[in-house]
Amino acid sequence: MAKGPRYKVKFGRRREGKTDYKTRLALVKSGKPRMVVRISNKNVLCQIVRFDLPGDKTIVSAHSKELIKDYGWKANTGNVPTAYLVGFLCGLKAKKAKIDEVITDLGSRTPSKGAKIFTVLKGALDAGLNIPHEGDIFPSDDRIRGADIAEYAKSLKSGDKKQHDKIFSSYLKNKLAPEDLPKHFDDTKSKIQAKIKT
Repeated sequence: MAKGPRYKVKFGRRREGKTDYKTRLALVKSGKPRMVVRISNKNVLCQIVRFDLPGDKTIVSAHSKELIKDYGWKANTGNVPTAYLVGFLCGLKAKKAKIDEVITDLGSRTPSKGAKIFTVLKGALDAGLNIPHEGDIFPSDDRIRGADIAEYAKSLKSGDKKQHDKIFSSYLKNKLAPEDLPKHFDDTKSKIQAKIKT
């Protein structure tokens, strides 16, 4: 292990691989609020964060659980349609808070085309936020609306009803036929637009 009078221990978050300080410095120097997206298997979180010396300040945030509580979302809370709706909700809240432009903070994630993080970005863009981005990185509109999930559910239902009921048990428990996911997506998006007027 390195030692000596000139040796400095690196920041704990750098040692643990949680923060890339070079990237963070570039984001902070931009002077723009950051759109921070964190995704797990079960939930999606989107926050608009502004740098402040005592510590970052969260201006607005949106969470997938909010979709269930306030907008009647009945589908999975970790899928692509949810990611879009969380981004859309966060974008509308940001516009209401007089924020027009943000930059995306990917954290330690490696970006890949069509990833859920870019689905959140698409939702925020559609809400009216100005966010620098490159090329064709978003999933298709059908995937965003859950049409691929609905098609899979239809084919599975006609071929193996037992497997269909097992895979989509959480949908059925919430009284949502997975085949109706695109319509449910559109209805939920309309509810968000109606409730949060910028």
